Amino acid sequence: MNFSHYVINNEADMVALGEKLGQSFMLQKNLQCIFLIGDLGAGKTTLSRGILRAFGHIGAVKSPTYTLVEEYEFAARRVYHFDLYRVGNPEELEYMGIRDYFVDNNICLIEWPERGADVLPKADVMIEIKVQHTGRKIDITSNFTLNP
Repeated sequence: MNFSHYVINNEADMVALGEKLGQSFMLQKNLQCIFLIGDLGAGKTTLSRGILRAFGHIGAVKSPTYTLVEEYEFAARRVYHFDLYRVGNPEELEYMGIRDYFVDNNICLIEWPERGADVLPKADVMIEIKVQHTGRKIDITSNFTLNP
């Protein structure tokens, strides 16, 4: 297991960290499941925006709170951004075919993974974001060596 710790002071720095993480993620062929853990407004979607920029996404990145998942297709990989905040029962994920997303060459960014307990696979990377005064404290646990 690899552990990293960061302190982020603003939105631009959060996006920049996401871009660096995304560059590392692109190099990990077996990486599929990334958990983004944090309270409402902690910066999970902002970090996701940076990750997606590293893959080449230029447009806006919205939280898929109502759609549950947004798909981003790139030349090298496909990235799915999930927001499980509105999931009332993990079994709902079975009905939407959640397991079909975890296949070779796909990366799944999952906000609110605790709402999918016992259905989601084990995370390859776990990113926990905590509000700390005016900034954010970020702890990353990974099965891979990341170089952000």
